[in-house]
Amino acid sequence: MNEKTAPRIIGQVKWFDPIKGFGFVVSNEGGPDILLHANVLRNFGQSSVADAAQVEIAVQETSRGVQAVEVFRIEPPISATEVPLSDFQEIDPELIRNAPLQPARVKWFDKAKGFGFANIFGREEDVFVHVEILRRSGLADLQPGEALSMRVIEGKRGRMATEICAWECALDSRAET
Repeated sequence: MNEKTAPRIIGQVKWFDPIKGFGFVVSNEGGPDILLHANVLRNFGQSSVADAAQVEIAVQETSRGVQAVEVFRIEPPISATEVPLSDFQEIDPELIRNAPLQPARVKWFDKAKGFGFANIFGREEDVFVHVEILRRSGLADLQPGEALSMRVIEGKRGRMATEICAWECALDSRAET
């Protein structure tokens, strides 16, 4: 079966470990766990995915079990958007929603510390990235040098990311304007 005719399923990420380079998805329809390899995720434009994120993937049966061959959509975990972040409580929600997506590159990110920094292309100042913003964006971790797109506002900690997407999202949003 080639990837063009591979069946699509919707499921939930059971776990994903970017260090190991793989994780598993559980289909909403039931059945065996589905292997999600880091290369398949990278082809979608991400290096990680949050546990409990909803995904739409194409799968194929192999001698080693069912594997994802393409990612079409990733939705953040439902619980990730329920509680507002204290950093954004005093900021107009409209300002956060209307911040443009901008292409950026990760400077460093430490999951254990719960934060890191990135730079918008063409600008030197750091943008603070909180681990909770990653979760709300459907991500689990970031790698130094990783290209992505971000919505950025001036916040309590200076320039802060409010959303993180795949690199191509910034290009798509520029084409729409």
